[in-house]
Amino acid sequence: MKAPAKTQRERLSWLESPAVRKFSAQLRPKWTALRVFRGGLKGYIKGEAMSNLSIANNDVAAGANPGQGSGRLPLRPSDIVERIAISAASHEMTDAEAIGESLQRLAEQGRPVTIYPAGAEPVLARIASVDPESSRFTLELDHGASLPPGRCTFVTWLDAARFQFELTSTWTPLPGQPGHVPADFPTHCTVLNRRSANRLETPLAGNFLASFVLFGNPYELQLYDVAVGGIGMRCSPREATGLHPGRKLQRVRLELGDAVVICDLEIRLARRFRSFLLGEQVQIGCRFVNLSPAMQAEIDKAISRMTLARR
Repeated sequence: MKAPAKTQRERLSWLESPAVRKFSAQLRPKWTALRVFRGGLKGYIKGEAMSNLSIANNDVAAGANPGQGSGRLPLRPSDIVERIAISAASHEMTDAEAIGESLQRLAEQGRPVTIYPAGAEPVLARIASVDPESSRFTLELDHGASLPPGRCTFVTWLDAARFQFELTSTWTPLPGQPGHVPADFPTHCTVLNRRSANRLETPLAGNFLASFVLFGNPYELQLYDVAVGGIGMRCSPREATGLHPGRKLQRVRLELGDAVVICDLEIRLARRFRSFLLGEQVQIGCRFVNLSPAMQAEIDKAISRMTLARR
């Protein structure tokens, strides 16, 4: 008699080893500005009300065109980002290396940057290049735009966080390049994440899985974080087939340590990242849909247990 086929977990049992779990956890995507939460991400509260999970493709649709080169979309008024309110529950980034990496990422992604000169209309730009050695970067202003001398406030989106800083300069363009303006790195930046709820990474020990069936195909994906409003999963690009933003997942079985919850999810984010041990992976962010009070209570209990376990 033919032996039964091994399940995916049995075939890839080495992925459950302590060493793999440890390194994989260290390389999980953080969904925030680079290295904002150094020393380990445990649990934090975001201050701007929105969906519990960031909507990356909405940013792209609004003009945050990733990548560099001639394929970028032209800047337009819809790319303007509002400044962070004084009363917002934001935090400061002061680490010079983290600031440089954040600026570099903005340059690589081609994110639109809104510049607010004092007493003047906002100007749209992108970061053309970053020189970490000299702690300077170069702005690429929108066609025909210029900046008046004085203080300017810069606002943009970095991952799921609003990223803001201020600089004062004469804003003198590079010779022969009227649209390219050099500037020094800011000494500090204000970061305001769009989440409004606690999010906790899943512990290295214990079962934290999401199992469901989509178009007749079974899925079993690893959870890497849990929040009162949704969950984050990860998988290989091959396993992510059909898992697109906007897709509804029905009767998902969530294993949250000792608790099991059956719920419906909506995919809100899907993006690729590279893991040191596992290679290319896909980050899948979902929010709960039509969650019953009983199921919400179970999730709240699971998050409370995870919080207590970290203390």
